[in-house]
Amino acid sequence: MAGKGFFISFEGSEGCGKSTQIGRLASRMREEGREVVQIREPGGTTIGEKIRDLLQYDASAFAMTPQAELLLFAASRAQLVREVIRPAIERGAVVLCDRFLDSTTVYQGVARALDPKEVAVINDFAVGGTLPDVTILLDLDAAEGRRRAASRKGPADRMEQENEAFYEAVRQGYLQLSASHPARIAVIDASGDEASVEAAISSTLNTRFKEGSHGLC
Repeated sequence: MAGKGFFISFEGSEGCGKSTQIGRLASRMREEGREVVQIREPGGTTIGEKIRDLLQYDASAFAMTPQAELLLFAASRAQLVREVIRPAIERGAVVLCDRFLDSTTVYQGVARALDPKEVAVINDFAVGGTLPDVTILLDLDAAEGRRRAASRKGPADRMEQENEAFYEAVRQGYLQLSASHPARIAVIDASGDEASVEAAISSTLNTRFKEGSHGLC
């Protein structure tokens, strides 16, 4: 495990409850006296937030090629790793990230059907060896995820406007990825209520870190 801190990423399709569960976990950890750095992708830095706005809401982004989309996500991630994530881990903080490189592997490499090897090379370059200690994958039926995403307030972003087939490809891509990386990616059933999902995440994190000297939650 790099440095003195912990790096935990959360993944899943639209509407799976990542933001809610990150917030709940962050609150518990802060109550325990831990420093928690809560970030999102794309974003988390001044540069990253500008890229996020372009990717999600700028009208011109609907003409964006999958290749350009891939590189913009990577650019935001490269800045986030070096400006925020690494310094936080080095000083002993817990980093909770809403999406990381697995999103690019799945959304661009699977749902956008880009060459997986090329996506992997770009991902590796962007993160420079910085990977999550644990990734929580919140798995949810694609149709239910769309329903939940549609019920949220505010305009739908560009990804939220994709069709059912896209969402199903994302879900299956995540499940295949988790099967390839079981030591890092823990799959959590996100169909239950917030409290039950939170309890499952807490149990998973304690199990994953039980051999270390620090409990997490």
